[in-house]
Amino acid sequence: LVVFVLLPPLVLIFLVLGTIFIGVATPTEGGAMGAMGALIMAVSRRKLGFTLLRQALDSTSKLTCFVIFILIGATVFSFTFNAADGHIWVERLFDKLPGGQLGFLIAVNVLVFFLGCFIDFFEIAFIVIPLLIPVADKMGIDLVWFGVVIAMNLQASFLSPPFGFALFYLRSVAARFDYNDRVTNKRIQAVTTAQIYKGSILFIALQVIMLVIVISFPAIVTNSIDKAPSVNLETMKIEAETGDYGKRDDEDPMKMLVPQSSEEQSAQQATGGTKEEDPMEAVRRAIEQDAKKK
Repeated sequence: LVVFVLLPPLVLIFLVLGTIFIGVATPTEGGAMGAMGALIMAVSRRKLGFTLLRQALDSTSKLTCFVIFILIGATVFSFTFNAADGHIWVERLFDKLPGGQLGFLIAVNVLVFFLGCFIDFFEIAFIVIPLLIPVADKMGIDLVWFGVVIAMNLQASFLSPPFGFALFYLRSVAARFDYNDRVTNKRIQAVTTAQIYKGSILFIALQVIMLVIVISFPAIVTNSIDKAPSVNLETMKIEAETGDYGKRDDEDPMKMLVPQSSEEQSAQQATGGTKEEDPMEAVRRAIEQDAKKK
C-alpha cells in the first residue's frame, strides 16, 4: 500500500526533475512531461473530470500571464533604466566598493539575500540580476559561477523567516489540525508556524556554508565547465580541396616538358600567349558594348 501511494508522485518528480538532471529534456520539455504525467495519473485514479481540468488550466493561465506581465514590465524598466544611463550609475557604485571582486560579491549577496526575503524570484531574475551581470562581467567574474552563487543565495533567502516564500508554501500544505494518517493509521499532530521557522534555521545554515565554500573555491563550479576552444591565428592553416578550379594549363609542370606543335605555338603567339585579360579592360569593353546596344 505504501509503494502504491508513493510510487506515482516519485515517477512524476522523475519526469520533471530527473529528465532535466540526466540531460534528456530541457526545463520546458520537462514541464510538459510532468503535465502529461499528472494527467495520466489523474486518469488512472479516475479523478480527471471537466471541473478539475478547467481548474488546472485556469491556474496555469493565471501563472503564465503573471510571468509574462512581469517580463514585459522588467523589459520596459530595463530599457528605460539603460536610456537614463542607470547601468553606468550601478557600475560606478560597485566600482567604488572596497575589496574589488570580493567586496562586490559580499555586497551583491547581502542585497540579493535581503531582496529574496520580500520579492519573488521572477522580479529578482528579470529586474535585479540584469543590472548586476554587466558589472560582474567587467570585473572579470565568471558569469556561470556568478549565476550559481546568486541561485544558492536565493535558495537561502527563500527559507529565511518570517517572509521566506518557501516557508509560506510549506505552511499551505502542512497540517493545521490533528488528523489520522490513512496509511499508518497513526494520529498526526498539527504543524505550527513556529515549528516551521525553527526547522528552517538548520537548512539556512547549510545553504550559507555551501555559499561560502563556493565563493572561496570557484573551481568547484568552473572546473566542470567546458572550455571554449582557443584559436591561434598565427599558426592556423586552412586546407581545402579545390580540384581543377582556378588551375591554368601553363601551371601544369608536366605540360611544360612536352614540346608544343607548330600549330599550338602559332595560336599562342596570335592570342598573345597565355596572358590573362585585364579585368578592368573587360569591364570597359562590356560597358561599351552595352552602350552600343542602347
